[in-house]
Parts: sequence; structure tokens; C-alpha cells
Amino acid sequence: MSGSYVSKDKNGNFDVAVIGAGSAGFSAAITAAGAGARVALIGYGMIGGTCVNVGCVPSKTMIRMAEALYGVRAADRFAGISGEASINDWSQVIAAKDELVETLRQKKYIDLLPEYEGISYFEGAARITNTGVELNGTEISAGKIIVATGSSPALPDIPGLATVSYLTSTTALELKELPRSIMILGGGYIGCELAQMFARAGSKVTLITRSRLLSEAEPEIADALTGFFEEEDITVRTNLAYHEIKKSGDGIVLHIEHDGHREVITADRVILTTGRTPNINGLGLQEAGIELLPNGGILVDDHLRTTKGGVYAAGDVTGRDQFVYMAAYGAKLAALNAMNGDNLTYDNTAMPWVVFTDPQIAGVGLSEEKAKAAGFDTKISILPLDQLPRALAARDTRGLIKLVADVKTDRLLGAQIMAPEGSDSIQTAVLAIKHGMTTKALGETIFPYLTTVEGLKLAAQSFGKDVTKLSCCAG
Repeated sequence: MSGSYVSKDKNGNFDVAVIGAGSAGFSAAITAAGAGARVALIGYGMIGGTCVNVGCVPSKTMIRMAEALYGVRAADRFAGISGEASINDWSQVIAAKDELVETLRQKKYIDLLPEYEGISYFEGAARITNTGVELNGTEISAGKIIVATGSSPALPDIPGLATVSYLTSTTALELKELPRSIMILGGGYIGCELAQMFARAGSKVTLITRSRLLSEAEPEIADALTGFFEEEDITVRTNLAYHEIKKSGDGIVLHIEHDGHREVITADRVILTTGRTPNINGLGLQEAGIELLPNGGILVDDHLRTTKGGVYAAGDVTGRDQFVYMAAYGAKLAALNAMNGDNLTYDNTAMPWVVFTDPQIAGVGLSEEKAKAAGFDTKISILPLDQLPRALAARDTRGLIKLVADVKTDRLLGAQIMAPEGSDSIQTAVLAIKHGMTTKALGETIFPYLTTVEGLKLAAQSFGKDVTKLSCCAG
């Protein structure tokens, strides 16, 4: 951050030092300052962190761009309508994305710093010491420390990768020219989102994964998404082993094995979306006695405390719940606990998640598999979208809704929605699970007609009746 703002408090003694100036870091700093603390907020690299700079914001505006293209091309699902759309200037698309990122970075991060008298902003590579934080050769004394350094794209272990000019989810969104063909390694939410976006923009896309798409999603949803991708000419290859990747001419060659047979996949570019790794290098964690998880994340308890007294961690650096809203939530709790005696507990029981494919996929709570593993006697309901009036009116029945409930109590345990507007419907299921609602109560709740969220009501009613035999809004 060129010309960074630093508050007037420069005496070097602080109540709280927050390492990391992304969503989690700002949440912790603002919360602590609001409680009257003197806060040292330490950034390293571009202020704002992953979400605004290289993650949520740029990817979602690019996804919306691709959805606009698809929406025009799919207009013929309505009788008497047809349409064509194409990208005229890829560089303008990228420039508009960059402008949005810069605007939000300025408004939601840089411009906020002068608004908080208690926050002093510093830049540099921080290292935890016995008395605080060492930064640029200077000691910053702090009673409590919160580590919120986020994560970075992880690299898969594939022979030859070091010799290939690969892209990550960050650099893929910076391409100045749209590739003719792309292979995407990794079938998680980032890989699926980028695969559909690039395919709709005009690239020939092959999506490749060692297991299946969206391992956290219900298998019915993963299978449906695979089919929808194939309908859009995205080649999906699952259950593979990677043997070698190398450069060949102007392109890239990946050697794989499937069902005991060796094959070769080629493309102009390759994007790696095989997970994220916590940013812990250089923090001096081992010397400070701070333990790590097997995935490299900082080990914390339910109060966000590390194994070193007075040091907390929140967000992606903990290696769990890697969503920006969970990072901000956790960082707020860490700050409040650091100030007020560790009386707040981190709770992800009703944590929603969204995959911004089209149709969107959103979920909360336990999947059928995880509910059974947790010892519940489960019952399920699956509502295809062709039973949802909203989908019928929109002439778009791609998707389904799956609910998981406890047989003994009828309490809703989990919900997953696959629908074009699924992301805006999942919060109803979040509240139902948070407040221990039964499927009977959910099915008896009044929902507005011709909405996607009404599908939750119909899916809940499906536990006890055949909704195909109900009139509109009946039941």
C-alpha cells in the first residue's frame, strides 16, 4: 500500500497486534479498536487480502460476465426468442474487473484506516517474539497478538510441474488474452467456477480431478453438475492419477492414468486449483511454541487461542472454514476474547457455503454421509427442480434440493440447494438449523410463491406427502 496511513499513536506499545491486513485482520483490528484497544495492524503485500484482490470480488464479477453471455445464448428456452452474445474485447473485460477491485480495495480497506483513531497501520514481514512482534528490525510491544495472514494457492505434487508455466486462481484472472484451450486441475469450488467461466467466455476447457467434482457436496448434486458441465461442452475427467506434466511446443501435456490406462491431455494453458495453503512462513511460529495442524494451519481451540498464551489466530491461516465471512467472524471473536477473557466460542454448526457455478450450489449443516457418520438415523428428501413452480416459470429446471433430517426428532440436519438462485435461498435453511427446526415445522412455514426458496418448503413437505399431488401453495 503506497503512502500507507499510520495513526498518530507511534509509541510502539499496543494492546493488540494484528498480523495480516485482509478481511480477517481488518475485522480483528476494528473490533479491538471499538473495544478501546490500541491496535497495531500489520500488513504485508497488497492491503485487503485475498477476497477483494484476487479471490471473491474478481472471480464473481467474471462469473457474472460469463452468466450474461450464457443468458443471451440460452434465451431460446423461451418460445419465440433467440439471442447471440460474444466477447468483443477481452482486455476491456479484465480492465473493468481490475477497476472494481481497486475501487473496493480503496473504499473498504484503505479509506477505513483514518476512521479509527485506535488503529496504527504498519507494513512489513512480521515475526512473533516473546514480547510482541518484530517488524522491519523494530520491536512492536503488544499484550495480545492475533494472526490473520490468510492463505495462498497450494501446488499439487506432480512430476515436472516446476518446468511448466502454470496459472493459479490468482494469475488466471490476470490473463491479457483468452486462451484457446485450458486444462484445470482440481474439482473443488474454485476449479468448477473457473471452468464454467472460461468455457462460457470461449475457451475449450477440460476439468480434471483425482476424485469427483465438489467432494463436500451431496453426490446427487455433484453428478448433476458434471452433466450440466458436459452439456456446455466442458470435458470433465474424474478419478484420475497424475503421472507427469510437461511443456510441449506452445502447449502443455498432462500424463494421467484412468482405470489402469495411461492417457495424455493437452491444452494451451493449465490452471491449478488444488486447494489453498496457510500463510505461515516467516512468522516464527515454531520458535514461539505455536503448534500446527497436519495441513499447515495454526492449531487453535474453540476460543481461537493458539498453544502460546496471548496469541490467537483466525481465518484461512487456521486451515479450516476457508470462507471470507468465516474469517471475519473468527477474527472478531478472537479480538473480543483477547480483550475480554476468552468467553466466546467459535461455532460453525450453521455455516453456509456457496459455489457460484450456474446453477449455483449452496449448503449448510451435515450431508447425508456425515450425518450417518455422526451417528444419526437419517431420512432424506430430494426435490428435483422440475417440481418447483419458480423453475418452471423461468424455463430452467436445472438442479435439485436435498434435505437431511434425524428420524428420531425430525430435526433438520442439513440442506443443499442446486438452483440458479440457490445462493440467495440457503440462509432460510441456515436459520432452520440454527434454531433446531423440524422438517414438519419447515413444511408448515409460509413461503412466497414463485420463489426458489419455496423449494425448501416443498422439499420439507416431501418427507410426508407427494408434492406432485398438491395444487399451487397447498399444504
